[in-house]
Amino acid sequence: MFAKTLRNPLFWLCLIGLALASVLPLWVSGYILGLLTVAYYFGVFSMAWDLLFGFAGEVNFGPTFLIGLGAYTSGILNGHGVGIPLCLLAGTVAAVIGGLVLALPALRVRGPYFGLTTVVAVLILQNLIVVFADTTGGEIGLTVPDVISIDAATNYWIALGFMGVSGLVLYAIAVSPVGLILQASGQDPVEAGALGFNVAKHKLAAFCVSAVFSGLAGALFVFYMGTASVGTLVDVSVGVQVIIGAVLGGRRTIVGGVLGAVFLIAAGELLRPLGSLSTFVVSAAALAVILFVPSGLLGILTRQGRHA
Repeated sequence: MFAKTLRNPLFWLCLIGLALASVLPLWVSGYILGLLTVAYYFGVFSMAWDLLFGFAGEVNFGPTFLIGLGAYTSGILNGHGVGIPLCLLAGTVAAVIGGLVLALPALRVRGPYFGLTTVVAVLILQNLIVVFADTTGGEIGLTVPDVISIDAATNYWIALGFMGVSGLVLYAIAVSPVGLILQASGQDPVEAGALGFNVAKHKLAAFCVSAVFSGLAGALFVFYMGTASVGTLVDVSVGVQVIIGAVLGGRRTIVGGVLGAVFLIAAGELLRPLGSLSTFVVSAAALAVILFVPSGLLGILTRQGRHA
């Protein structure tokens, strides 16, 4: 198994990428580190989404429901004097509980109805945030009293370390027997059930794992930004960005979500002088990759690695 891993170009690409990323604070500005910190958290969002869609085959159009639960639970508790570690734990638990409440009825339906259920969940969460504005900050946003650090390099290394650990755990699950069962369930649930696999149980487990990393990443992101708002964490457009990042990087690869997220954040920032046109250019580029390179950006890199 270890020898097979060493022969995998993806392993070396990830190792080289992490090594280069770990030394960036030594020679790049705090501004660039800030952009990459945001990209790494979005990379975790995309990796968690890919486990549910790429392997379990369930189209989750509302990843920000889990992210928002983790973020707002942590932020609200911190505003009441709870320490950051307990807030992170509470945010993660809230995302898992919310994920269970959503997944148990949603997994009973098939086709596009699961995706529609997740979109409705996001809209309900948005309305709750607005209705309970005294607690959540409403449309203005929630200000978090504490932050993890004010040092750009420290925040960067925390995000990088969290992303690396998340990618390792999620990838290990994906290539394990559980991941193979999820993949079989996503491709043909009837046949997988006929082989004796409990399809609903494995998909529910995948949803819970996705909720753990989405909720924790959302909570950490709040304590990095120092604020939480619907537009930056819960809005449907944010969920679309998470989904595009996962598909753009490479569906069913897990770690490709990081590459897609970094590309989207970096391209959006480089094209900022174009104004509103920048969104169109980035979206067009992402669409071109998705249509003409189904394996995504990671597929391009690994293919080049095999030819080298």
